Amino acid sequence: MLGEDHSLIHEFPEYQDIIVKLCQSDEAFAKDTKHYNALDKEIRVLELKGAPIDDEAMHQLKHDRAVLKDALYHQLTHFNG
Repeated sequence: MLGEDHSLIHEFPEYQDIIVKLCQSDEAFAKDTKHYNALDKEIRVLELKGAPIDDEAMHQLKHDRAVLKDALYHQLTHFNG
């Protein structure tokens, strides 16, 4: 669905407490989370505007978001705090 929210908290509500803890204690995780959420917002805005960029550029944005999401998920599932 176009314009759907894929922010980290929305995607992994069961990890909300861990996301908050990691964002406060791990600078790299916080930076990656911020970048992930910014990519997600950019994609949503473009989708709602009818994707005024070429397909390859949109595909790259979505690919980058997916790679980052996988890395963040790995960190969430291996958190020992």
